[in-house]
Amino acid sequence: MAAAEAGSAGCKVVLAGTVAKNLLAEVTAGLAKLPAVPLLVGFLANSDPAARMYADWTERTCKENGFRFELREVDREDLEEALIVANNDRNVDGIIVYYPIFNNRQDQYLQQITDLGKDVEGLSHRYIFNLFQNIRFLDEQQTQKSILPCTPLAIIKILEYLRVYNTILPYGNRLFGHSITVVNRSEVVGRPLAALLANDGACVYSVDVTGVQQFTRGQGIKQRRHQVVDKEGWGLKDCVPLSDVVISGVPGESFKFPVELLRDGAVCINFSTEKNFSPEVKEKASIYVPAIGKVTIVMLLRNLVRLVQNQSMNPASPNKPGEPAVLRESSTSSATLA
Repeated sequence: MAAAEAGSAGCKVVLAGTVAKNLLAEVTAGLAKLPAVPLLVGFLANSDPAARMYADWTERTCKENGFRFELREVDREDLEEALIVANNDRNVDGIIVYYPIFNNRQDQYLQQITDLGKDVEGLSHRYIFNLFQNIRFLDEQQTQKSILPCTPLAIIKILEYLRVYNTILPYGNRLFGHSITVVNRSEVVGRPLAALLANDGACVYSVDVTGVQQFTRGQGIKQRRHQVVDKEGWGLKDCVPLSDVVISGVPGESFKFPVELLRDGAVCINFSTEKNFSPEVKEKASIYVPAIGKVTIVMLLRNLVRLVQNQSMNPASPNKPGEPAVLRESSTSSATLA
């Protein structure tokens, strides 16, 4: 596959595989320093084609890059017990569950079943708490870094690759001056992503069917963590023209992003399994990333390496609930969490 496809005269299409290739080098280097090849176990308990495809991608990427992977297909009623067994298996280093399972609050319960030291998806309460509170480390000694959810982290890494992050600015402020619209406010991707981007200095407009919320660290990014303000009466027509980056992840074929609202030269990223942007996006965007799946899989492996590294710092139990957390100073980027 080519590194990039040709867009219109002014638009460059960047493929996820190109970004993933650069990131894999770092993952491979980390793997080489581990005492043993880690085992990632995936649990598939539904018939969702997207979940099956994600599992297949995971297996292929693991095998191609020297990781061990085992897919366990179970009935959804047996998943809780299967997770407990994997938690207690010393041979299992990482666990991923291919959601949705019940597609309700029971899925949130299952996310908390996975052992904190094996949660490669970063969905455990401790990790999510750290993300929103802008906390970097799991321990007072600052040796064990927190884990970020794979899809939001993948988007951050893509923005770094695209040089949207301004490396002249100090860590934690490198999105200062950018306005970003995120169309999706799910608890799994959209809202965590908006928080991460705002914690790194951006003004973020988070959009879903209920309206628009603005995530920022306040005027002059003086706050330690992001604040949220409802933008009454706002819609895409109000925030998209203000945004130099637009990220969309709306599920379903019916949604098509109104590309006529885009600023000329905007950076556009699609993280939905559907094509949220029509081909006309290339007439206005300067950079278009049509999918992020391959980068997400690499972030999964990156998190697996991080978990093993964290465990080696304190083999007994590195991340017990209730241990003191360390607040990240404003000079630390959320992009450095992973």
